[in-house]
Amino acid sequence: MMEPSFGISDSQCVATVRGHELKNGQKEPRLLSLLECSGQFKLDILANPEAIVLSPVPQLSIPINNHFQLVREAEEALLIDISCDTTVRIRLKGEQTPELHLELQDDVHTQSFLQHVTKAKQQAEKRSSLPRKMEPVVPVPVKDCIPVPPQRGNSRSTSNNINNSTLVKPSNTDSAFSLTTDFGFEEKKNQKNRIRDPPPPPLPPLPPRKGTYTPSTNHTAGPTTKERPPSAQNATPVRNEFQPVDRAASWSDSPSNYTMRQAMMSSHAGSREGLLKYRLSKKEKEYVDIKNFRFFIGTWNVNGQSPDSSLEPWLCSYPDPPDVYVLGFQELDLSTEAFFYMDSSKEQVWVDAVERSLHPKARYIRIRIIRLVGMMLVVYVNKEHKHHIREVASESVGTGLMNKMGNKGGVAVRFVFHNTSFCFVNSHLAAHVDDFERRNQDYKDICARMSFHLLEHPPLSIVKHDVVIWLGDLNYRLCLPDAAEVKRLIADKELRRLQEYDQLNIQRQTKRAFTDFMEGEINFTPTYKYDAKSDRWDSSGKCRVPAWCDRILWRGSNVKQLHYRSHMELKTSDHKPVSSVFSIGVKMVIEQRYKKVFEEIVRDMDRLENDFLPSLSLTRREFTFENVKFRQLQRQSFLITNDGQVACTFAFIPKLNDSQYCKTWLRAEPSEGVLDPNEKMEIFLEVYVSKDSVTLLNSGEDKIEDILVLHLDRGKDYFITVAGNYLPSCFGTSLETLCRMKKPIREIPITKLIDLEKSRINLLLEGAGTEDKPLKIPKEVWLLVNHLYTKACQQEDLFQTPGLQDELQSIIDCLDTSIPESIPGSNHSVAEALLIFLEALPEPVLCYELYQRCLECSHDSRLCKQLISQLSRAHRNVFRYLMAFLRELLKHSIDNNLNANLLATLFASLLIRPPPNLAGKQTPQDRQKTNDFILGFLMAGDDD
Repeated sequence: MMEPSFGISDSQCVATVRGHELKNGQKEPRLLSLLECSGQFKLDILANPEAIVLSPVPQLSIPINNHFQLVREAEEALLIDISCDTTVRIRLKGEQTPELHLELQDDVHTQSFLQHVTKAKQQAEKRSSLPRKMEPVVPVPVKDCIPVPPQRGNSRSTSNNINNSTLVKPSNTDSAFSLTTDFGFEEKKNQKNRIRDPPPPPLPPLPPRKGTYTPSTNHTAGPTTKERPPSAQNATPVRNEFQPVDRAASWSDSPSNYTMRQAMMSSHAGSREGLLKYRLSKKEKEYVDIKNFRFFIGTWNVNGQSPDSSLEPWLCSYPDPPDVYVLGFQELDLSTEAFFYMDSSKEQVWVDAVERSLHPKARYIRIRIIRLVGMMLVVYVNKEHKHHIREVASESVGTGLMNKMGNKGGVAVRFVFHNTSFCFVNSHLAAHVDDFERRNQDYKDICARMSFHLLEHPPLSIVKHDVVIWLGDLNYRLCLPDAAEVKRLIADKELRRLQEYDQLNIQRQTKRAFTDFMEGEINFTPTYKYDAKSDRWDSSGKCRVPAWCDRILWRGSNVKQLHYRSHMELKTSDHKPVSSVFSIGVKMVIEQRYKKVFEEIVRDMDRLENDFLPSLSLTRREFTFENVKFRQLQRQSFLITNDGQVACTFAFIPKLNDSQYCKTWLRAEPSEGVLDPNEKMEIFLEVYVSKDSVTLLNSGEDKIEDILVLHLDRGKDYFITVAGNYLPSCFGTSLETLCRMKKPIREIPITKLIDLEKSRINLLLEGAGTEDKPLKIPKEVWLLVNHLYTKACQQEDLFQTPGLQDELQSIIDCLDTSIPESIPGSNHSVAEALLIFLEALPEPVLCYELYQRCLECSHDSRLCKQLISQLSRAHRNVFRYLMAFLRELLKHSIDNNLNANLLATLFASLLIRPPPNLAGKQTPQDRQKTNDFILGFLMAGDDD
């Protein structure tokens, strides 16, 4: 049974708006609230605004006075952007707060909010201009604006901490009705607070980094940060959106090291509190007990269908009501709108069907829902547990074409229940029987790129949780080609024998995927593939071999599986739903024991801090990365050791006048942490050249050179130098320059490359002599397109299936070092390489200066042709060559499953990109006009 969602309340709320803070090249959800207290205004900023909260506490509160600044800015262009959302970026700065870089939806609600803030600023300026009475040195607290003490797990309470055990109700019971109604939350009474001694225990303890630091991902699988490469764009916007690759500044450029350290590190009091939480987490076993709770996990690939019957046979199959429901869907919507945009009419239909079918013996509240195209994950908790759910966050990763398309990938929700952290991942991996390696790659990509961002914590990967449950259509098949033989073994109930041929079991046993996960015994028949609305195996022409595609796995301690089964009663889809019920031991804090441990730690910290200063030793301070290549990750590491007598807190901080601690091609992992005396930690330095940094390196404007500053709280700074040599790539090089290169780019001296890039404007003119005459199109474009034209026109799902990372790297190396007779790798890898090439161009094929005219003439094919004729020679030839190739592909649409709309949408995002100063202002109508522009050429005759 469903209860209304519960939510947030506050006092004197004038206006609110949701947005994201741009921090370290990633987006982190924020809720901005404009509050009025006795005629004075302040702007409160909360993290993870979608989490369930009873009494939200701002992570940052900015008074609106003469020092308050709000500046709207233009956003730099993403090099591929299929999402239809438009955004506006602003910078906020207060009197004593660092500058924040925020992104908001460019809609009426945001404009109204910004107008309210502007009026509040004007009122503040008017007040300051009036003569005032002498004010006391210590400001008098404003009524009803009472600071809230730290809640469990944060030095400042997070907005999704819903445990109000430390709070008491005030006499004033006014609620911020506007805030609760804006977002559909229940109305709750305001709650003031009083500080308890000691504060609540930390939540949850982050996995201790003892000894050698163990990375959470398989780095051979490819890039590991959001910038390398970006995750999918198509996640439902209110949940978690696509995260752009730009490494936007979260803090302002600072005038001094002292100010930078204030921005990047906590104050001494804050560092002490963080250290206290760390010490408490290390002693957690001394003050927690384990209590078991029931978790119902379900997964179903619904094949784009709508529910046609009750879901109770699936969701109420266990007699006792679960404490938590976690339900994952795949192929929720197979429409083009869902694939390229965020809209899906099926989402609410399935959510309604679920909520009608939850266990009738309990009342449930939805705490999070996230969708990426057809993958949806929704989590419900028994209402009686709502005060013990904290730090809710969600994320999505697309592993489709160019690691962006969300037709394949994963969505995840994480939270803390009492003192145990949980992460649930719903994924839909690559299809087709023989593509198990691509499924392995999808799994590794999700692990590497899925990261949750919470205030006061470093980014949390999937494996940095106490319990992880992975569910979904993993698409692993049976290594038996004979469908009749498989069906015979199923009829004879030889399931255990069949499982010896199960690809997932083989990949786990050979440690190629899901190595650390466990799965219960499978006693149910394969869940794929059935004729729709029946229990008959697939009778289509393809007659697919039955397989256990739909699975539920887990890792963590105190986890016991009570049942694992399929549900044959439900016949909506060609898959059968699967469910598992777990009894999971959750850590419960025993207050008396916790208080005793807390007091012991505080006494010990007081004694040590008075006697000792922190100190570190580093095994290396100089690093050289040789032969750095485009999209090829290199990693080196060093050890840091706490050689002092007290625990120390460290972090990499920006250099003077820098907003980031390193250049865009460099990353340190972990970038901050805490070490006990004599404890060691391995720090990895990663160099990865993406499309965002390749052009400057190709042109010689940037080099593999940087200096990192490792700052020790209450201690000194350590300087680490990074150097290396970069091997230029044709990817990220301008079309004009490539047309002047008759040889592979690696055979051309770097000085000549730099000269070519600097003088490329002059290269727009035709060469006078035959010897200097440039190529009509870059040889690299011809090689890629010619390969696809001769070998891949009939390739199924071309430009819809991603390539393999190893093959992509081989293709890039091949084009950079030779003029091959044939290109290595599969057709899908070659197709993706072409898209990556177009995305990395410093100037798109349809130049930035013609972007606005492109929009204006998209309705008229004659004007569109005139516009193309005005392009420079290289750009004009490449555009016409690509259009001729795409028209040829459409002649084979029966085989390759392509259509004009799909190709137009995909290639318009690459060939017609808005200039950086217009990217944030691009509307859905503008995107549609670029699609129409390309569509006109695709539908034209070959002679055109």
